[in-house]
Amino acid sequence: MRKLLLILIAFIAAAAPAAMAQIVSFDGRPMDADSVRYDFEHQPYFGLYKDNYFIFGPAIGQRVTRANTNVKFQISIAQRLTRSVLPFGTYLYLFYTQKVFWNVLQESLPMTDLNFNPGIGLTKPLFVKDRYIGKLSLIIEHESNGRDSIQSRSWNKISLAGSIFIDKQLMVHGKVWIPIVDSSNNSDILRYSGIYQVGMQFLSPNQRFTGSVTLVKRQGWNLNYNTILELAYRFSRRDNEYFFVQYYNGYGEGLLDYKQFHSQLRVGFVIKPRFFSEF
Repeated sequence: MRKLLLILIAFIAAAAPAAMAQIVSFDGRPMDADSVRYDFEHQPYFGLYKDNYFIFGPAIGQRVTRANTNVKFQISIAQRLTRSVLPFGTYLYLFYTQKVFWNVLQESLPMTDLNFNPGIGLTKPLFVKDRYIGKLSLIIEHESNGRDSIQSRSWNKISLAGSIFIDKQLMVHGKVWIPIVDSSNNSDILRYSGIYQVGMQFLSPNQRFTGSVTLVKRQGWNLNYNTILELAYRFSRRDNEYFFVQYYNGYGEGLLDYKQFHSQLRVGFVIKPRFFSEF
């Protein structure tokens, strides 16, 4: 874990000189030091945290059935706890994300897996020569499915997350965590849901098209990753609603069946935060 933290810090230090281009948000506004600080201090108390989406699609690489074709949707919000900046230029916030798998093609339309993810985070924006280049976050979060008996799944994470803008169209991100697994029903969850993640997100020059790739490293020395590929096209530059495509390949997509391999392609709609998305 110490080596991973040192690698993340070294990467941020190396990337900072490259992030000299004027960064802009999805709505085209510049993200210099003054505008970013103003947004952190004056944005609504409730806002978007991760992507909010509603998507539908089948399994890939196997016979398509009603059982393996479903809806996946995510709702994610954050609340600032302080309007003013805290020591060391940090901001404190609460967040809540809920991810749901809904088998709409089966009888009675069951919601088969609900994942609840509340947490608290401390974020520090990073600036170089009055230019916003990214942020560092220290996060404490819980994830569970709210069930009991043998279907109960839960764990906690203390995470260090970072995102750096390489230029105004490319952002790289990483997250490492110390896991606290408090359920005997998912004691091996690190083998499937991972120990750290890395990825990148890009934005087209006209700010209408965005894409991302996220790799979640599963426990072990093998090159075993869960892979998430996403593409989105914005209907209008004045809005933040997008046509959305997501491909998931690996384990741990949902908590209930975290040991089962999924290769799933879904399409639908997404609402994105003003800044680049959280992962």
